[in-house]
Amino acid sequence: MESINVHNFSVNNIDGRDQALSEYKGKLLLIVNVASKCGFTKQYDGLQELYDKYKDKGLVVLGFPANDFMGQEPGTNEEIKKFCSLKFGVSFPMFSKISVKGKDISPLYKYLTASSGFNGDISWNFNKFLVDGKGNVIARFGSNADPLSKEVLEKIDSALSVVR
Repeated sequence: MESINVHNFSVNNIDGRDQALSEYKGKLLLIVNVASKCGFTKQYDGLQELYDKYKDKGLVVLGFPANDFMGQEPGTNEEIKKFCSLKFGVSFPMFSKISVKGKDISPLYKYLTASSGFNGDISWNFNKFLVDGKGNVIARFGSNADPLSKEVLEKIDSALSVVR
């Protein structure tokens, strides 16, 4: 029997349509819980730059807005989509606002924080999970890890050399 991984989950995209994460089989994923009014919000620039640089090599950034930390993502999905597009030119896939901790944690984040092998609560906005083409989490980075840091880029380069 196959074990559970990221590809077993379905989520709603930012427009409210159901999307199976299995659609990303064979792609390297960077799953990030994001927020519009956070000290780390400027990481949207780095995430977009990362996506632009690596999307043709197989990387997809997935943004999951969450309002779990000091109300730093108060907007509706429509407001979040507009903000990300206008302020940061975000073109990577964004998803409907979810909870990444607590009793109403989304099933995806429950898996990521409790069963992925990189367990532990989400500490703040902009935690990042790197997921290989088979849906397995292969690295986790905290909020302080800039998307364009050497640490993140080395993991992505290494993982992309294996994806193909």
